[in-house]
Amino acid sequence: MIRYSEPAPAKLNLALHVRGRLPDGRHAIETVFAFCTDGDLVEAEAADDLNLAVSGPFVADLSNEQNLVLTAAVALREAAGIEAGAALHLKKRLPVASGIGGGSADAAAALRLLTRLWKVDPAHAAAAAPRLGSDVPACLLSMSARGSGAGDELQLLDDPAIANTPVLLVNPGMPLSTAEVFAGWDGVDRGPLGDWREGRNDLEAPAVALVPEIAEVLDWLRGRAGANFVRMSGSGATCFALFESESARDAAAAAAPGHWWHQASHLR
Repeated sequence: MIRYSEPAPAKLNLALHVRGRLPDGRHAIETVFAFCTDGDLVEAEAADDLNLAVSGPFVADLSNEQNLVLTAAVALREAAGIEAGAALHLKKRLPVASGIGGGSADAAAALRLLTRLWKVDPAHAAAAAPRLGSDVPACLLSMSARGSGAGDELQLLDDPAIANTPVLLVNPGMPLSTAEVFAGWDGVDRGPLGDWREGRNDLEAPAVALVPEIAEVLDWLRGRAGANFVRMSGSGATCFALFESESARDAAAAAAPGHWWHQASHLR
């Protein structure tokens, strides 16, 4: 039996500006998405019904991620108007509730994977993605893009400063609720997003208020030789640094405190 596999790349927000509220109550944001070459992995093979097995170092922390993979499968079946099964396996390698895609990346990977397994039109996956979460359309593409609206209105971005850049992701080991971080935003619109290098993450302050260790991670990354861009991703608590070389990134990774999770990677 053929077993299909699909990566679920870690998502980074190179900048994230919160501009206000949309009519449906969601926050209006402007962001630049980038994706890493590393992340979770979703596998599947044909089966009579839908089921999911999970493995990896973050299994104990799973809740929404596990549910979203199956939810994505059901959404794709409904969009395509089919009845099909799959034995799914999620290899959870990234920390949960950490601002780097999590359940959104896993759901998007499931959509791409099952589109192939069930041989359905990819347009059905694109139609299902927005209903699964604001980040799922970007994760479905897993390509550098500017996002507006709730982050689900996308414009692909061709920026040579992004592709193949060495990156180090660091998380202090503290999960964060996206809803709680957004609830802590002070409501001030600090202006539109132009060049992501000159941008900001408006969720950094409320995230640090909830998890002060984020500030320690950011300060530590800024002190690494060869780190030329440091920011928190999404609603945290994962932070990242872009490096001028792989050797500088690898030296920083080797020096990371043992109680912090870290992942050396590249941007796609």
